[in-house]
Amino acid sequence: MVDNRDARADALLADTRRREAGGRLTVFLGAAPGVGKTYAMLSRARELHATGVDVVVGLVETHGRADTAALLDGLQQLPRRQITYQGRTLDDLDVDAVLARRPALVLVDELAHRNVPGSRHERRWQDVVDLLDAGIDVCTTVNIQHLESLNDVVHRITGVRVTETVPDALFDRLRDIRLVDLPPAELIERLKAGKVYLPDQATRALQAFFSPSNLAALRELAMQTAADRVDADLRGSQAARGLPGFALRRTVLVAIDGLGTSDYLVRAGRRIAERRDAPWRVVTVDAGGRSDAPRQLELDQAFALARSLGAETDVLHGSRIADALLEHAERIGASTIVVGRTRERPFARMVNRTLTQRLLQQGARHELVIIGTPDARAKARRRRRIGEAAFGARDIGLPVVATALAIGFGWLAQRVAGLDDLSMVFIVAVVVVAAQARMAAAMTTAVLCFVSYNFFFIEPRFTFQIGAHRGVVTVVLFLAAALVAGRLAARLREQVLALRAANTHATGLQALGRQLAGAADLGEVVAAGRNALARALDAEAWLRIGDVDAAAQWPDGLDPAAVDWTRRHGQPAGRFTDTLSASRWWLLPLRAGSETLGVAALRFPESRTRLGLEQHRLAQAMADDIAQAALRTRLVADLEGARVSNETERLRSALLSSVSHDLRSPLASMIGSASSLVGYGDTMDATDRRALLDTIVLEGERLDRYIQNLLDMTRLGHEGLVLNRDWIGVDELVGAAVGRLRRYQPGIVVDSDVPARLAPLWVHPALVEQALFNVLENAAKFSPPGAPVRLVAREVDDALRIDISDRGPGIPDDERARIFDMFYSVERGDRGRKGTGLGLTICQGMIGAHGGAVEALRGPDGHGTLIRITLPRQRPPSDSPDAD
Repeated sequence: MVDNRDARADALLADTRRREAGGRLTVFLGAAPGVGKTYAMLSRARELHATGVDVVVGLVETHGRADTAALLDGLQQLPRRQITYQGRTLDDLDVDAVLARRPALVLVDELAHRNVPGSRHERRWQDVVDLLDAGIDVCTTVNIQHLESLNDVVHRITGVRVTETVPDALFDRLRDIRLVDLPPAELIERLKAGKVYLPDQATRALQAFFSPSNLAALRELAMQTAADRVDADLRGSQAARGLPGFALRRTVLVAIDGLGTSDYLVRAGRRIAERRDAPWRVVTVDAGGRSDAPRQLELDQAFALARSLGAETDVLHGSRIADALLEHAERIGASTIVVGRTRERPFARMVNRTLTQRLLQQGARHELVIIGTPDARAKARRRRRIGEAAFGARDIGLPVVATALAIGFGWLAQRVAGLDDLSMVFIVAVVVVAAQARMAAAMTTAVLCFVSYNFFFIEPRFTFQIGAHRGVVTVVLFLAAALVAGRLAARLREQVLALRAANTHATGLQALGRQLAGAADLGEVVAAGRNALARALDAEAWLRIGDVDAAAQWPDGLDPAAVDWTRRHGQPAGRFTDTLSASRWWLLPLRAGSETLGVAALRFPESRTRLGLEQHRLAQAMADDIAQAALRTRLVADLEGARVSNETERLRSALLSSVSHDLRSPLASMIGSASSLVGYGDTMDATDRRALLDTIVLEGERLDRYIQNLLDMTRLGHEGLVLNRDWIGVDELVGAAVGRLRRYQPGIVVDSDVPARLAPLWVHPALVEQALFNVLENAAKFSPPGAPVRLVAREVDDALRIDISDRGPGIPDDERARIFDMFYSVERGDRGRKGTGLGLTICQGMIGAHGGAVEALRGPDGHGTLIRITLPRQRPPSDSPDAD
C-alpha cells in the first residue's frame, strides 16, 4: 500500500511539473514528407480559431500547394525575420515577434529544420523550446525519421543518415500527438503527380527514399512511436489517479520455471506475441531456494532461445512468485501473462495455492494464458523422483541432531533448573534448523520434536499417551507453533538468500561495468573481462575475442576444438553442459545479438561438481556485458577508421582542388604573358614588355610560395622542421614580413605598432617571418578595400605577443578553431581570393615549433578577426656562441 501511494505521489508530481513547465506541444507526426502534416495542422488551427482561441502563424511552409495555402486565409501570419547570408536574403521564424505578440497558440512548421546562420538558435526545435518556456502553446510537424532515438533505425531501413534530428526529451512536453497517416501507394501517387516534389526530384526520390518497402517500414515505425507515447501517457495518468496500469500495446510476459516446459513456453509465447504484433519478455522468479544443475541448465537454454527469438529476458527475485510476476507485469505494462500449467493439489484451498490459482485470484486485470505440454505430467513425476533422491543425508541428519540436542537440553533444564514447560526449547530447535536448511528439513524437525516432546516430557512419560486434557492442548499447540515458526524461519532464510544472491549479482556486474567503462580498445576489454570474471566467480578465466586473448600462452587443458565449436554455434560447451562435458573448462559464447564475437572459458576447482543458479546467471550476464563492450570498441574502431578515411578523402579532394586552381592560375598567366612576348614582342614598346615580364615574375613567385607552403606542410607533418636559431630584432622581423606583403599587394595599408624598446628574439628568423607573412596575407585578403591591417607587438610575461587584426567579415565563434585546419579556406569558398588554405596551418606549425601558440579571437570592437601570436622568450645554452 505504501508503494502504491508513493507511485501515485510521484506520478502526480510529474504531471504537475509538466503542466507548470509552460506551454504545451502538439506534434503532427508523419512517416514521410507529403502525407499531409501541414494540411492537418492548419485544419486543426482553423477549428481552434473558430472557437475563439488566439491562433497565429509563426512559420508555415506550403511548398506551393494551393490547397494548403488556402487554409492560411483568416489566420494571422506574423512577418518573418529577414537574414542576409552569403549575399542572399533569406527569411526564417521571428522568435522575438512571437514572444512580443504572445498568442495562445502559434504554428511552427518543420520542427527539425536547421535555421539560417545568424538566427538565435541553430535548430528550429530550440526556438520552439523558447516559445514553450514563455508559456505559449505550439503546434508543429515532424517526420518520424527526425527523432534522435530512431536515427540508427531509420538508417538501417533507408540507408540514409538523417542529420536534422529532434531530441526525444522534447516530447516530454507533449499535450497531444496526432498521427497523420497515408498508405504508401497513395503517397507514391501524390509524388508522381508532383504534389510533393518537382518532377525531377520526385523521380530521384522514388528510386531511393520513397520506395514502397521504405515507406511501409517508416509507416509502421510512426505508428509504433505514436502508440508508445499514448501508452506512456495512459500509464502515467492511471498512476496519478491511483489506478492500476493498463497497457495498450499488449506486451506479452512469459514466465518459466526450469521444470521441463521452459523451451515449449518460450516458443509458445513467441507465437502469441507474433500473432499480436506485440513486444514480449521472458522471466523466471528466483525465490531464494537452492537450484539443481538440470533446472539451471534448462533456464539458461530457454533464455538463450528467447534472446535469439527477439525477446528480452530477466530474473526476478521474491519469495512469492505470483506477486513478483504481477508486480513486474505492472511495471512494464504487460497485459498478457503466459505460464505453464501447474498440477492441482488436494486441499489446495486449505494450504498454499498453486501459481495459476494465485494469478487467477490476484491478476484480474491481466489476460492469463495457461499452457500445458503433452509430456508435462511425466516430466513432473520424474522431477519429483529427482527431488526425493536429492533429500540427502544433511536434510535427514540435521533434524535428528537438532531433536537430540533439544531432548538433552530439556532434560538438563528440567533436572537442574526445575523447568516444566519445555516447549520453547523444541521450538528453538525447529527455528534453528529452518534457518540452516530447506523447508522439508524444518517440517521434519517439527514432527520429530513433537514426537520427542510427547514421549519424553508429557505424562505419562516414555509413552505416546497423554494423561490430561491440558497436555493434549499443549502438544497440539506446540505442533502448530513449531510448524508456523519453521515456515516463517524458512521463508525468511529464502528471502535473505535471494537478497544475498541479488547483491552478489549486482556487485559483480557493477565491478565489471567500471572496468569496461575505461577500456579503450579490444585488448583492454579482454583484460578487464578476464579479471572481473576471475574475481566474481572465483575461477581461472580466459577470454578470446577475435584474435585477441588474455593469456600469453594457450591455457592448460583447454581444447581448441571446444573453443571453435562454441564460437561457431554460439552455445555453451564443456563442463556443466551436455557438449564436450569431459573438458575441465566451461565455455560461454560472447554474443551480441545474433553474432558471436568470442569465447569466455572458466575453470573451477575439481571439487565443485555443479554451479548455483546465481553463479550461472552472473557468468552469463557478465559474458553479455563483455560482448557488448567488445562490440562498442569495434564500432568505435570502425567509426574512427571511417572518419580517418573520410578525412583523408576530404583532404585529397581539397588538395586536388587547390592544386588544380592554384597551380593553373599562375601557370596560365605566365604562359599567356610568355606567349604574348614570343608572338608580339617585336611590336610592343618597352613598357608593355616590362609589364608582361613583371607578370611572369609575380606569378612565378606566387607559384613558388604555393609550392613552398606544400613543402613546409610536409615537413611539419613528418616532424622534419629543424630550427636554426639566431638573434633578430622584432622590428626587423615585422619590417621584412610587411615588405614582402607590399611587393605582392602594393595597395595594402599596414598599421604597425612595434615599440623600439622590445628586446631581440632568439628564433629561426626565416620561419617566424614566414609565419608573420602568412597571417598578414590572410588579413589583407579579407580586409575591405582601403581598410588597414593593424599589427601590435607587446612584451607580456616574458613572451612576445603579436596581434594582427583586420576589419573583414569575421569568423563565427564555433568555426574559429577550424581555420587552422588544412585547406579550410578552400571549403569556405575563397579560391576567388587566391587562398590555398595552408597559410594559417603552416603558421601554427612554425610558431608551435618555437614553443609558441597561435589563436583566433574576435576582432577589436567585435568586428573582423584578430590572430594572436605568442612567442616565449628563449635564450641559447650557456655553451653556445650566441650566448654572448
